[in-house]
Amino acid sequence: MFDPVITALYERDETSRSLGIVLAEASVGRAVMRMTVAPTMVNGHGTAHGGFLFLLADAAFAYACNSHGPVTVAQAAQVVFLAPAAVGDELVAEAVERSRAGRAGIYDVTVRRPADDRVIAEFRGQSVVVGGRPQNGG
Repeated sequence: MFDPVITALYERDETSRSLGIVLAEASVGRAVMRMTVAPTMVNGHGTAHGGFLFLLADAAFAYACNSHGPVTVAQAAQVVFLAPAAVGDELVAEAVERSRAGRAGIYDVTVRRPADDRVIAEFRGQSVVVGGRPQNGG
């Protein structure tokens, strides 16, 4: 289904899997993750907690930047929250590589609610290659 590196990475990703975050698509420099907002993911205002939105975007970023093979991690990231999401909303995070130079990369992630095509958040991550091939996949 996916490249063995990406498949192995997802199999080790207990956080994403335990929260119902699904890897929907992955190719070199790109990844798409899906998540449904659960009642345990909302804040006191009844909207999706920003930490979970960040986590969804960060997960998509991780798969996109690791799609090249070498172990790659975030060195910085920022998010802008644009609209609220509610319990039951399905959210899709699409990460796209913007630039890679040497060990550094820049990735943009859009978190969208497909039901109305509303953009919920925009995330930009900066990556750095830290090592060789990941375990069990390369």
